[in-house]
Amino acid sequence: MWFQVFTFYLSYFAFSQAQDQASFVRSNDPTGRCHYTFTVAGPDRSSCTGSITKAEVKGILTRISLLEALVGRLIEDVDEGAETGLHPNETGGLQEAYYQVSQEKNQLQVDKKHLSKQVQEQQRRLNELNMELENLKQRTCQQTHTSGAALDEKRPTGGISHLKFNGIFHGPHTSSLMEIIPSHSVSANVDFVSMLLDDLKMLYSHSCLTSGCGELLSVGDPVMLRKADTIMGKYGVWLQDPEPQGSFYTNETVWRIDAVGKDVRQFFAYEDMDQFTRGFPMKVLVLPEPVESTGATIYKGSLYYQLRRSRTLIRYNLTSETVAAHVELPYAGFHGQYPYSWGGYTDIDFAADEQGLWVIYSTSKAKGAIVISQLDPKSLEVMRSWETNIRKNTVANAFMMCGRLYTVASYTAANTSINYMFDTSTGEGRTVSVSLKNKYRYNSMVDYNHALRKLYAWDNFHMVTYSLRLGGQQKDNM
Repeated sequence: MWFQVFTFYLSYFAFSQAQDQASFVRSNDPTGRCHYTFTVAGPDRSSCTGSITKAEVKGILTRISLLEALVGRLIEDVDEGAETGLHPNETGGLQEAYYQVSQEKNQLQVDKKHLSKQVQEQQRRLNELNMELENLKQRTCQQTHTSGAALDEKRPTGGISHLKFNGIFHGPHTSSLMEIIPSHSVSANVDFVSMLLDDLKMLYSHSCLTSGCGELLSVGDPVMLRKADTIMGKYGVWLQDPEPQGSFYTNETVWRIDAVGKDVRQFFAYEDMDQFTRGFPMKVLVLPEPVESTGATIYKGSLYYQLRRSRTLIRYNLTSETVAAHVELPYAGFHGQYPYSWGGYTDIDFAADEQGLWVIYSTSKAKGAIVISQLDPKSLEVMRSWETNIRKNTVANAFMMCGRLYTVASYTAANTSINYMFDTSTGEGRTVSVSLKNKYRYNSMVDYNHALRKLYAWDNFHMVTYSLRLGGQQKDNM
């Protein structure tokens, strides 16, 4: 090893300018230590005349420093080769291999990041498909065998078009897309999702909306769209306007109020369902008067709600962001006099359906039984009223649909029912039994959207929808 070191050392001097001759002597000093002595001719002259200059000293020191550095590097390489059993040339190959492995590792990290983005994008598109499917359940008409075959011809055999004609849109327990699509496709096959989206759009183009009203026959399983992320979201109100007015807000705009608190005024607006599920409001309004509980509704460009600790009804215009009307509801109980069974000061409950704007409440004259009043949407004046024979505090919630009142039996039972119906067209009520699931076991708000034929509910921090089937509609539109 030392022989290689000194060979390199001598080679360096031989390579330098004016280094024509050099000698090397090895001997022991008086103490017995080995010394190596090099003799090299000077670069500028053959003999030493006069004293050495500072420039020469500086040059010599610079060369010595350079030599020490080169010798140190050479010794390290030799020692490393000795420890690993590799020749110095082999250590250089090892370093090259390490560099290549590092490059491959960096490329793999880049690929992983790219694949993660693809998976996130696919999951987003899958969520959109689920929402599209929910809409199509309400809008699809009965397809003939011919039209079904025509659609299938546009996809290769073994594709996915046949799925929608073999059970996807049939029966009261329709599967979600997550259940339909194979798990490997969900994580890796973006083309599969795109193909399914094309099929859904094609089916939508052949669909229609059943316009007639009928009695409620069944309610689908809850579909969760959003979960509140703070304690303020245990219960509240979330809706879409079935008949929006003006050009700024549309029927895709989603509205939300977290109703927990003593001074509830914040009113969140989301551009569409996608932004709602992501939790990105486009606007936060501050209401001029605080909201009482979860009885508010959205109808024809206005928010209708009850003033806190009052029987006063308020219409808040969403476009002008001002109070357009406020009226006291005669004799109505408020702030805990006649709430639903879950409490929450739910004495006055607004509702909207195909026939207009309603309010569900009770009075001392009715002795706690539910009273239904139809309101003028602009002035909030009572136009007609009906008194039912079911007590308000014995039911968990209620909603209006096709001019009929429906009540929910329990807000905590996982498998409860819609247990009572009152028809304002006949003035008669009767017991019914339509299954309803409280998946999260604390359902504090139920409201009906007649444009989409869905129930909107707020179940223990979770904002969910239910698909509906009414009498007179196609049995397979669930």
